[in-house]
Amino acid sequence: MTMYTDTNNRLTALPHFGTDPGSLSADIYVPKNFPKNGPLVVVLHGSTQSPADYDLGSGWSMLADECGIALLFPGQRLINNMIGSFNWFKTGDSQRGEGEPLSIRQMIKQVVDDHAIDPSRVFITGMSSGGAMTSVMLATYPEVFAGGAIIAGLAYGSASNMIEAVMRMNGIGSPSDNRLDALVQDASDFDGPWPTISVWQGGSDTTVASSNAGSIVAQWQKIHDVEGEPTRVETVDGFPRKVWCAADGRVMIEEYIIEAMGHGTPIGAEGDKGLGEAGDYMLEVGISSTRHIANFWGLTQADAAIADEPKTAA
Repeated sequence: MTMYTDTNNRLTALPHFGTDPGSLSADIYVPKNFPKNGPLVVVLHGSTQSPADYDLGSGWSMLADECGIALLFPGQRLINNMIGSFNWFKTGDSQRGEGEPLSIRQMIKQVVDDHAIDPSRVFITGMSSGGAMTSVMLATYPEVFAGGAIIAGLAYGSASNMIEAVMRMNGIGSPSDNRLDALVQDASDFDGPWPTISVWQGGSDTTVASSNAGSIVAQWQKIHDVEGEPTRVETVDGFPRKVWCAADGRVMIEEYIIEAMGHGTPIGAEGDKGLGEAGDYMLEVGISSTRHIANFWGLTQADAAIADEPKTAA
Protein backbone atom coordinates (compact mmCIF):
# COMPACT_ATOMS: atom_id res chain seq x y z
CA MET A 1 0.00 0.00 0.00
CA THR A 2 1.31 3.46 -0.90
CA MET A 3 1.72 5.64 2.17
CA TYR A 4 1.69 9.41 1.97
CA THR A 5 3.49 11.56 4.53
CA ASP A 6 2.47 14.82 6.13
CA THR A 7 5.08 16.62 4.01
CA ASN A 8 2.78 16.06 1.04
CA ASN A 9 -0.15 17.77 2.74
CA ARG A 10 -0.88 21.15 1.16
CA LEU A 11 -4.19 21.55 2.97
CA THR A 12 -5.20 23.67 5.96
CA ALA A 13 -7.76 22.64 8.56
CA LEU A 14 -11.12 24.42 8.68
CA PRO A 15 -11.71 24.33 12.44
CA HIS A 16 -15.29 25.63 12.70
CA PHE A 17 -18.26 25.13 10.37
CA GLY A 18 -21.56 24.97 12.19
CA THR A 19 -22.95 22.20 14.36
CA ASP A 20 -21.28 19.38 12.35
CA PRO A 21 -23.91 16.68 13.05
CA GLY A 22 -21.96 14.15 10.98
CA SER A 23 -18.78 14.66 13.02
CA LEU A 24 -16.58 15.16 9.94
CA SER A 25 -13.30 16.97 9.50
CA ALA A 26 -12.69 19.70 6.91
CA ASP A 27 -9.60 20.94 5.09
CA ILE A 28 -9.27 23.71 2.55
CA TYR A 29 -6.85 24.93 -0.08
CA VAL A 30 -7.09 28.50 -1.39
CA PRO A 31 -4.33 29.39 -3.87
CA LYS A 32 -2.60 32.76 -3.80
CA ASN A 33 -4.13 33.68 -7.17
CA PHE A 34 -7.72 32.97 -6.07
CA PRO A 35 -9.91 35.84 -7.34
CA LYS A 36 -12.81 37.45 -5.55
CA ASN A 37 -16.03 35.65 -6.59
CA GLY A 38 -13.99 32.68 -7.76
CA PRO A 39 -15.21 29.06 -7.85
CA LEU A 40 -15.17 26.36 -5.16
CA VAL A 41 -14.72 22.63 -5.74
CA VAL A 42 -15.68 20.21 -2.95
CA VAL A 43 -13.56 17.03 -3.12
CA LEU A 44 -14.58 13.81 -1.33
CA HIS A 45 -11.99 11.07 -0.76
CA GLY A 46 -12.57 7.33 -0.95
CA SER A 47 -12.30 4.57 1.66
CA THR A 48 -8.90 4.19 3.42
CA GLN A 49 -7.87 7.63 2.10
CA SER A 50 -7.40 10.99 3.76
CA PRO A 51 -8.08 14.36 2.12
CA ALA A 52 -4.31 14.84 1.71
CA ASP A 53 -3.99 11.41 0.03
CA TYR A 54 -6.71 12.20 -2.43
CA ASP A 55 -5.36 15.66 -3.19
CA LEU A 56 -1.86 14.34 -3.88
CA GLY A 57 -3.15 11.57 -6.13
CA SER A 58 -5.74 13.57 -8.04
CA GLY A 59 -3.76 16.79 -8.39
CA TRP A 60 -6.63 19.08 -7.44
CA SER A 61 -4.47 21.59 -5.58
CA MET A 62 -2.02 21.63 -8.49
CA LEU A 63 -4.89 22.57 -10.79
CA ALA A 64 -6.13 25.09 -8.22
CA ASP A 65 -2.77 26.87 -8.42
CA GLU A 66 -2.99 26.88 -12.21
CA CYS A 67 -6.58 28.10 -12.50
CA GLY A 68 -7.40 29.99 -9.29
CA ILE A 69 -9.85 27.51 -7.73
CA ALA A 70 -10.68 27.22 -4.02
CA LEU A 71 -10.95 23.68 -2.67
CA LEU A 72 -12.80 22.11 0.24
CA PHE A 73 -11.96 18.57 1.38
CA PRO A 74 -14.48 17.02 3.80
CA GLY A 75 -12.90 14.16 5.72
CA GLN A 76 -14.36 11.07 7.33
CA ARG A 77 -13.29 10.02 10.83
CA LEU A 78 -12.57 6.40 11.73
CA ILE A 79 -14.91 6.72 14.71
CA ASN A 80 -17.76 7.04 12.15
CA ASN A 81 -16.60 4.30 9.78
CA MET A 82 -13.79 1.81 10.41
CA ILE A 83 -12.37 2.10 6.88
CA GLY A 84 -12.91 5.83 6.54
CA SER A 85 -15.84 5.60 4.10
CA PHE A 86 -18.54 8.21 3.92
CA ASN A 87 -21.80 6.63 5.13
CA TRP A 88 -23.74 7.26 1.93
CA PHE A 89 -26.06 4.28 2.49
CA LYS A 90 -27.19 5.11 6.05
CA THR A 91 -30.57 6.84 6.37
CA GLY A 92 -29.23 9.33 8.92
CA ASP A 93 -26.34 10.26 6.61
CA SER A 94 -28.15 10.46 3.29
CA GLN A 95 -30.98 12.92 3.91
CA ARG A 96 -31.18 16.69 3.63
CA GLY A 97 -30.76 18.40 6.99
CA GLU A 98 -29.13 15.42 8.70
CA GLY A 99 -25.76 13.85 9.48
CA GLU A 100 -22.90 13.95 7.02
CA PRO A 101 -24.75 15.84 4.24
CA LEU A 102 -25.61 18.68 6.62
CA SER A 103 -22.01 18.79 7.89
CA ILE A 104 -20.76 19.15 4.30
CA ARG A 105 -23.38 21.81 3.59
CA GLN A 106 -22.22 23.73 6.68
CA MET A 107 -18.60 23.52 5.56
CA ILE A 108 -19.50 24.89 2.15
CA LYS A 109 -21.36 27.85 3.66
CA GLN A 110 -18.40 28.63 5.92
CA VAL A 111 -15.90 28.58 3.06
CA VAL A 112 -18.16 30.58 0.73
CA ASP A 113 -18.56 33.24 3.43
CA ASP A 114 -14.90 33.27 4.47
CA HIS A 115 -13.40 33.53 0.99
CA ALA A 116 -15.92 35.56 -1.07
CA ILE A 117 -16.73 32.60 -3.32
CA ASP A 118 -19.34 32.94 -6.05
CA PRO A 119 -22.22 30.80 -4.72
CA SER A 120 -23.32 30.07 -8.28
CA ARG A 121 -19.98 28.36 -8.98
CA VAL A 122 -19.80 25.63 -6.36
CA PHE A 123 -19.03 22.13 -7.65
CA ILE A 124 -18.54 18.71 -6.04
CA THR A 125 -16.67 15.53 -6.91
CA GLY A 126 -15.67 12.32 -5.19
CA MET A 127 -14.45 8.75 -5.69
CA SER A 128 -15.91 5.46 -4.39
CA SER A 129 -17.71 6.20 -1.09
CA GLY A 130 -16.88 9.84 -1.84
CA GLY A 131 -18.51 9.39 -5.25
CA ALA A 132 -21.60 7.90 -3.64
CA MET A 133 -21.69 10.80 -1.16
CA THR A 134 -21.36 13.16 -4.12
CA SER A 135 -24.59 11.62 -5.41
CA VAL A 136 -26.14 12.23 -1.98
CA MET A 137 -25.12 15.90 -1.96
CA LEU A 138 -26.32 16.53 -5.52
CA ALA A 139 -29.72 15.01 -4.69
CA THR A 140 -30.24 16.51 -1.24
CA TYR A 141 -28.74 19.98 -1.86
CA PRO A 142 -29.07 20.50 -5.63
CA GLU A 143 -29.49 24.26 -5.24
CA VAL A 144 -25.93 24.48 -3.86
CA PHE A 145 -24.13 22.99 -6.87
CA ALA A 146 -23.63 24.01 -10.47
CA GLY A 147 -22.22 20.58 -11.28
CA GLY A 148 -21.07 17.28 -9.85
CA ALA A 149 -18.64 14.55 -10.89
CA ILE A 150 -19.10 11.00 -9.59
CA ILE A 151 -16.10 8.66 -9.90
CA ALA A 152 -16.58 4.92 -9.23
CA GLY A 153 -19.69 5.86 -7.26
CA LEU A 154 -23.32 4.85 -6.96
CA ALA A 155 -26.71 6.40 -7.61
CA TYR A 156 -28.48 8.28 -4.84
CA GLY A 157 -30.81 6.14 -2.73
CA SER A 158 -29.71 2.88 -4.30
CA ALA A 159 -29.04 1.36 -0.85
CA SER A 160 -30.32 1.99 2.67
CA ASN A 161 -28.19 -0.47 4.66
CA MET A 162 -24.85 -2.28 4.46
CA ILE A 163 -26.24 -5.44 2.86
CA GLU A 164 -27.93 -3.44 0.10
CA ALA A 165 -24.78 -1.33 -0.33
CA VAL A 166 -22.66 -4.43 -0.98
CA MET A 167 -25.25 -5.77 -3.42
CA ARG A 168 -25.40 -2.50 -5.37
CA MET A 169 -21.61 -2.27 -5.44
CA ASN A 170 -21.66 -5.69 -7.08
CA GLY A 171 -24.27 -4.55 -9.59
CA ILE A 172 -27.14 -6.50 -8.03
CA GLY A 173 -30.67 -5.19 -7.58
CA SER A 174 -30.43 -1.55 -8.63
CA PRO A 175 -33.75 0.35 -8.45
CA SER A 176 -35.61 0.93 -11.72
CA ASP A 177 -34.90 4.07 -13.74
CA ASN A 178 -38.25 5.55 -12.68
CA ARG A 179 -37.46 4.85 -9.04
CA LEU A 180 -33.99 6.39 -9.38
CA ASP A 181 -35.53 9.55 -10.82
CA ALA A 182 -38.13 9.72 -8.04
CA LEU A 183 -35.47 9.35 -5.35
CA VAL A 184 -33.79 12.57 -6.48
CA GLN A 185 -37.07 14.40 -7.05
CA ASP A 186 -38.19 13.51 -3.52
CA ALA A 187 -34.90 14.38 -1.81
CA SER A 188 -35.63 18.13 -1.72
CA ASP A 189 -38.20 20.71 -2.83
CA PHE A 190 -35.90 21.97 -5.60
CA ASP A 191 -37.28 22.26 -9.13
CA GLY A 192 -34.18 23.34 -11.07
CA PRO A 193 -32.05 24.31 -12.83
CA TRP A 194 -30.29 21.11 -11.85
CA PRO A 195 -26.52 20.57 -11.59
CA THR A 196 -24.75 19.04 -14.58
CA ILE A 197 -23.45 15.51 -14.07
CA SER A 198 -20.09 13.93 -14.98
CA VAL A 199 -19.69 10.17 -14.50
CA TRP A 200 -16.36 8.30 -14.51
CA GLN A 201 -16.01 4.55 -14.09
CA GLY A 202 -13.48 1.78 -14.62
CA GLY A 203 -14.79 -0.90 -16.92
CA SER A 204 -12.76 -3.53 -15.01
CA ASP A 205 -13.72 -2.32 -11.55
CA THR A 206 -14.37 -5.31 -9.27
CA THR A 207 -15.23 -3.16 -6.22
CA VAL A 208 -18.00 -1.02 -7.75
CA ALA A 209 -19.48 -2.69 -10.82
CA SER A 210 -19.46 -0.57 -13.96
CA SER A 211 -23.26 -0.97 -14.27
CA ASN A 212 -23.52 1.63 -11.50
CA ALA A 213 -22.37 4.29 -13.95
CA GLY A 214 -25.41 3.54 -16.10
CA SER A 215 -27.66 3.82 -13.05
CA ILE A 216 -26.23 7.25 -12.23
CA VAL A 217 -26.78 8.44 -15.80
CA ALA A 218 -30.32 7.05 -15.77
CA GLN A 219 -31.03 8.79 -12.45
CA TRP A 220 -30.40 12.21 -14.00
CA GLN A 221 -31.63 11.78 -17.58
CA LYS A 222 -35.31 12.50 -16.96
CA ILE A 223 -34.48 15.36 -14.60
CA HIS A 224 -32.40 16.99 -17.36
CA ASP A 225 -34.90 16.01 -20.08
CA VAL A 226 -32.22 14.09 -22.00
CA GLU A 227 -33.65 10.58 -21.99
CA GLY A 228 -32.57 7.96 -24.49
CA GLU A 229 -29.31 7.42 -26.34
CA PRO A 230 -26.45 9.92 -26.01
CA THR A 231 -26.49 12.96 -28.24
CA ARG A 232 -23.03 12.03 -29.44
CA VAL A 233 -20.04 9.81 -28.63
CA GLU A 234 -16.54 11.27 -28.89
CA THR A 235 -12.98 10.18 -28.23
CA VAL A 236 -11.06 12.24 -25.67
CA ASP A 237 -7.43 11.35 -24.92
CA GLY A 238 -8.10 7.95 -26.43
CA PHE A 239 -11.19 7.18 -24.33
CA PRO A 240 -14.90 7.28 -25.25
CA ARG A 241 -16.97 10.15 -23.90
CA LYS A 242 -20.75 9.97 -24.16
CA VAL A 243 -22.69 13.21 -23.83
CA TRP A 244 -26.38 14.03 -23.44
CA CYS A 245 -27.27 17.55 -24.55
CA ALA A 246 -30.20 19.82 -23.80
CA ALA A 247 -32.26 21.26 -26.64
CA ASP A 248 -29.99 24.31 -26.75
CA GLY A 249 -26.89 22.15 -27.16
CA ARG A 250 -25.52 22.42 -23.63
CA VAL A 251 -24.01 19.22 -22.27
CA MET A 252 -26.02 18.17 -19.21
CA ILE A 253 -24.54 14.70 -18.61
CA GLU A 254 -21.24 13.14 -19.67
CA GLU A 255 -19.94 9.62 -19.09
CA TYR A 256 -16.45 8.14 -19.36
CA ILE A 257 -15.97 4.37 -19.07
CA ILE A 258 -12.25 3.54 -18.87
CA GLU A 259 -12.47 -0.08 -20.00
CA ALA A 260 -9.21 -1.58 -18.70
CA MET A 261 -9.22 0.40 -15.44
CA GLY A 262 -10.05 -1.05 -12.03
CA HIS A 263 -11.36 0.75 -8.95
CA GLY A 264 -10.08 4.28 -8.57
CA THR A 265 -9.68 7.75 -9.97
CA PRO A 266 -8.23 8.04 -13.50
CA ILE A 267 -5.15 10.22 -13.55
CA GLY A 268 -2.73 11.43 -16.20
CA ALA A 269 0.38 12.59 -14.39
CA GLU A 270 2.72 12.83 -17.38
CA GLY A 271 3.37 15.73 -19.74
CA ASP A 272 2.92 19.48 -19.55
CA LYS A 273 -0.68 19.16 -18.41
CA GLY A 274 -0.11 16.22 -16.11
CA LEU A 275 -1.69 16.24 -12.66
CA GLY A 276 -1.41 14.08 -9.58
CA GLU A 277 0.57 11.04 -8.56
CA ALA A 278 -0.20 7.35 -8.93
CA GLY A 279 -0.98 5.41 -5.75
CA ASP A 280 -3.67 3.27 -4.17
CA TYR A 281 -6.92 3.88 -6.08
CA MET A 282 -5.21 6.72 -8.00
CA LEU A 283 -4.69 5.00 -11.33
CA GLU A 284 -2.38 6.20 -14.09
CA VAL A 285 -4.29 5.54 -17.31
CA GLY A 286 -3.25 8.52 -19.43
CA ILE A 287 -6.27 10.74 -18.84
CA SER A 288 -6.68 13.21 -15.99
CA SER A 289 -10.24 13.07 -14.73
CA THR A 290 -9.39 16.10 -12.57
CA ARG A 291 -8.47 18.27 -15.54
CA HIS A 292 -11.34 17.08 -17.71
CA ILE A 293 -13.90 17.53 -14.93
CA ALA A 294 -12.64 21.08 -14.41
CA ASN A 295 -12.85 21.62 -18.17
CA PHE A 296 -16.44 20.35 -18.18
CA TRP A 297 -17.31 22.88 -15.49
CA GLY A 298 -15.61 25.73 -17.35
CA LEU A 299 -13.00 26.27 -14.62
CA THR A 300 -10.04 26.25 -16.99
CA GLN A 301 -9.61 28.62 -19.89
CA ALA A 302 -7.63 27.17 -22.77
CA ASP A 303 -9.15 23.72 -22.34
CA ALA A 304 -12.75 24.65 -21.44
CA ALA A 305 -14.01 23.81 -24.94
CA ILE A 306 -14.13 20.13 -23.96
CA ALA A 307 -17.48 20.82 -22.31
CA ASP A 308 -19.11 21.79 -25.57
CA GLU A 309 -16.98 20.88 -28.56
CA PRO A 310 -16.95 17.40 -30.09
CA LYS A 311 -13.61 15.65 -30.55
CA THR A 312 -13.06 12.62 -32.74
CA ALA A 313 -16.19 10.55 -33.29
CA ALA A 314 -15.89 7.11 -31.73
